[in-house]
Amino acid sequence: MQKTLVSFALAASIGLVATGAQAAILDDVKAKGYVQCGVTSGVPGMSQPDANNNWSGLEVDFCRAVAAAIFDDPDKVRYTPLTSQERFAALSSGEIDILSRTTTWTMSRDTDLGITFTGVMFYDGQGFLVRKADGISSALELDGAAICIESGTTTELNAADYFATNNLDFNPVVFVDKPEVLKAYEDGRCDVLTSDGSQLASDRTKFANPSDHVLLPEIISKEPLGPSVRQGDPQWFNINRWVYFALLEAEELGVTQANVDEMLGSDNPAVKRLLGVEGDFGTPIGLAANWGYRIVKHIGNYGETFERNMGEGSPIGLQRGINALWNKGGLQYAPPIR
Repeated sequence: MQKTLVSFALAASIGLVATGAQAAILDDVKAKGYVQCGVTSGVPGMSQPDANNNWSGLEVDFCRAVAAAIFDDPDKVRYTPLTSQERFAALSSGEIDILSRTTTWTMSRDTDLGITFTGVMFYDGQGFLVRKADGISSALELDGAAICIESGTTTELNAADYFATNNLDFNPVVFVDKPEVLKAYEDGRCDVLTSDGSQLASDRTKFANPSDHVLLPEIISKEPLGPSVRQGDPQWFNINRWVYFALLEAEELGVTQANVDEMLGSDNPAVKRLLGVEGDFGTPIGLAANWGYRIVKHIGNYGETFERNMGEGSPIGLQRGINALWNKGGLQYAPPIR
């Protein structure tokens, strides 16, 4: 009996320690009053500041959605611009709470760096941007061309693989961060700019004459871009994962920023669960019962944030394509909230 009691006590103490560890990041975020979000130094459509240092973009909206779910206030976010080389150390060290910065989900990153990806905000692929005046129509014509690349990215590795596979001479011109890469291309130090297709579309908007630059047809990689968090805190991981899923679920159910208050009276059980009218799906992850309502009220659904930041009506001008919902021919899919 004594051994049994000791075992129960030990198990209880381990459980308390585990629970405390799991709640560490959420408690810290609540105590300081904001979410610290790692972002780019400026990629239009993804994460970019304006002249007043107000940040916007698809990845910024994810951090704002997390803040809305926790604080009922999407502005309780602070942003840390990070280069590709700085980003993972900043997340692992606790300098930031979320890394939401055009980062590709790969096996090595998911298993070796002490971080975990929470979802795919944008399905992308690597491409090539060239000057229209050069008359290049295919990446297979880039043998020996000087190619501007940002170091510490999957872009560098993918390009090397592509050129080796096609027996082309690979001539990379590597820089530490994105602004350096863009300046080098604009200054004519290289013939080609390569990155994720979405970034190339964003980059082109920064040039004096965007129409002077064309995207080549080849897409040479899979680049699932999404936010990540530190490993070891299941509660924080679940909050971030289900914020992403809630954005998708809201779009699928037709719940928008404009109609969310009206939808509180919906007879659809799935809508009731999303908005916290029926059931409590917030308490198990440390949030209020109406966490889903807060997200849509302040941010909108996934389709709305995509359209205003990356869509055809934005300066980036991208179609949804594979980033459409699963029932619209795309890959975006959320498990049910139930």
